[in-house]
Amino acid sequence: MVISIGGLGSQIALNIIDSTRQRQIISLREQPEHERAASAFRERIASISTPAELVKDFEVYSFVMKAFDLEEQIFGKGMIRKVLESDPSDETSLVNRLTDPRFGELHAAMGFTTEDGPTDPGFDNPVWVEQIVERYFNRVFVNDNAAQNDTVGNVLHFREEVADIDNWYDVLKDTRLTDFFQVALGLPKELAGLEVDAQKLRYEEKLNIADLKDPKVREDLEAKYIAISDVLNPPQTLSGSRLASLFNPVGIGAQFVPLTLEISPVTFSASSLYR
Repeated sequence: MVISIGGLGSQIALNIIDSTRQRQIISLREQPEHERAASAFRERIASISTPAELVKDFEVYSFVMKAFDLEEQIFGKGMIRKVLESDPSDETSLVNRLTDPRFGELHAAMGFTTEDGPTDPGFDNPVWVEQIVERYFNRVFVNDNAAQNDTVGNVLHFREEVADIDNWYDVLKDTRLTDFFQVALGLPKELAGLEVDAQKLRYEEKLNIADLKDPKVREDLEAKYIAISDVLNPPQTLSGSRLASLFNPVGIGAQFVPLTLEISPVTFSASSLYR
């Protein structure tokens, strides 16, 4: 469970998240449900050498799927097995025909097949194992916050993915990134009805993709997205009980745990939305 941010303005919520992220992830790691899932993954992943073996071990398979934000696809075992068995060098293979980048990330990370054909991925590398575990907890953290505030969720997703954005097609194949940039750049939702190449041109008119390497550009995009999103979808008023849960996230009747929040002031001019 993460700290409650329901009803807070998105910028304040993000400041709280940034100040407490590591402490919240430590708390998630200590929760019995997640602790058991991580332990099962660590104990059994090394014994798996094929996609068929992975999907057969539902606990380990579910952990991997959640780590790659594919929880809604967990019961599509047959399709996932085919994705993992796909030849990455074949343009007609399933992994290359799926536009959702999460499937490609899953395929590349698991490494059951390469350009040289099927291979034993050798999941006994402790560094790789801990990278997947860390990815799992980061994803749980992001998704739990997104469930409370979709604007916050999209900003966190943008932060995770922005370093890997090389062109506008990378954005347009990711629905959450598309929403982020569409709002931040002031583009109409009707743009989604155009051909992809036409959409790409409209985005290029608004922003040079290379400028995303500049931290100031990323900060400005976040600020614009948050300000506009909160106007379009204002957070609900925070009740007294919800406010109290910020400082006692464990729940009613639980021991009070003091939490120090280091929230940076927000310096943002409304006029900058339209620059």
